[in-house]
Amino acid sequence: MSTIPLAVVILAAGKGKRMQSDLPKVMHELAGKPMISILIDQVSQQLTPEKIIVVTAQDMEELREVVKPHKSVIQKTQNGTADAVKAALPALNGFKGNVLILLGDEPLVPIQVLAEMAAHDSPSVMAIIPPDPHGLGRMVMDEEGQLIEIIEDKDCDEDQREIIVCNAGNFCVPASKLEEWLDKIGNENAQGEYYLTDMPKFAAADGVPFDVFTMPIDHVWGINDRMQLAEHEQIFRQMLRDAHAMNGVRMADPNTVYFHHDTVVAPGVMIEPSVFFGAGVRIEQGAHIKAFSHLEGAHVGANTTVGPFARLRPGSEIGEGVRIGNFVEVKKSTIGKGSKINHLAYVGDCTMGDDVNFSAGAITVNYDGFNKHQTVIGKNVMIGSNVNLVAPLTIDDGAFVAAGSTINEDVPADSLSIARDKPSIREGWATKFREGKGKNKPDSDKKAG
Repeated sequence: MSTIPLAVVILAAGKGKRMQSDLPKVMHELAGKPMISILIDQVSQQLTPEKIIVVTAQDMEELREVVKPHKSVIQKTQNGTADAVKAALPALNGFKGNVLILLGDEPLVPIQVLAEMAAHDSPSVMAIIPPDPHGLGRMVMDEEGQLIEIIEDKDCDEDQREIIVCNAGNFCVPASKLEEWLDKIGNENAQGEYYLTDMPKFAAADGVPFDVFTMPIDHVWGINDRMQLAEHEQIFRQMLRDAHAMNGVRMADPNTVYFHHDTVVAPGVMIEPSVFFGAGVRIEQGAHIKAFSHLEGAHVGANTTVGPFARLRPGSEIGEGVRIGNFVEVKKSTIGKGSKINHLAYVGDCTMGDDVNFSAGAITVNYDGFNKHQTVIGKNVMIGSNVNLVAPLTIDDGAFVAAGSTINEDVPADSLSIARDKPSIREGWATKFREGKGKNKPDSDKKAG
């Protein structure tokens, strides 16, 4: 554990024009979480800095709300990375220690490398060996591997573009030297901007070497467009799958399971292929989530089965030992222990007791065109097939509702409720109907159409 005090400055003022969006670039999400939040959470939890400062643009109030309680500052004009760090200097006034400078569009930066840089007693920069160095600054080093300078891609000559070791954009600099070196940086480059990458030159002039922490990577570095966002989404989701698997979750085909960043799954849960988790899902031990199910905002109790082809919408509280079958949708409802909704049903705005059988085709009719209404079902109730329960409605313990009924009055305990039209049979009607339509031909004369 480092004894050097640490402050973190995250550069997040980029508008991300290549994202084709009005949303600030760092607000785009991976697995439902803004990339800036992913980075801040990692840094705050793993490195425990004394302060985190986020550099934003003037019109990014939403971003400043997201990063609270951490301090945010405004870069008034976007003139490069060095100019962005200058905007954070007042918030660093009086700080003594190392300043870790990170890019907000690199949310998956390896935290262990940052920890090594933060604990280092001299300035340092992270370097990568990417599969494609296009667009990245090149690390120019001497024969002994000492960094001489960093050349931005647009300023490289043909020989420099052959360098495979590239700048990762992350620096760690003593606070005592940061302002001094920033003041020396000019904008004599192809972009006319003030680059942090010029710092090593001024450090060298002061006799202070810049150490380089180099690592190979197998993916695009940084997120600048929708394609790179999608690639990082896959990487982050794989990280989530790996974490759940290490925590004892069994997945038949992990690559087809999509976790949200906040999904909580207990050890011993089985997840079949092609399952999607939205925000706010919690699964208890022993549950079985079958294939092609979609869950969001739901709590699934222990030893409960969900799916296949089931949908649990926000506000679903599914009890222990429940069976939610195929083509069942549950929304904003509590389902009691041991109840069964095995197929082809809709349960919305309902409180259902223990050991209820909710049969195929049954639904709660919860919406009157203006408002949602509650259905309350007691314990040990039998709801027959193709039943419409018109809310507001209460069905007490032990009641039976006959198949095909539309129920709009409360049902007392241990009662049978039937609401059907009386059947009417008209013998010979079908024959006369066909004759009138000219369709009364023998089957042998009919042709397949």
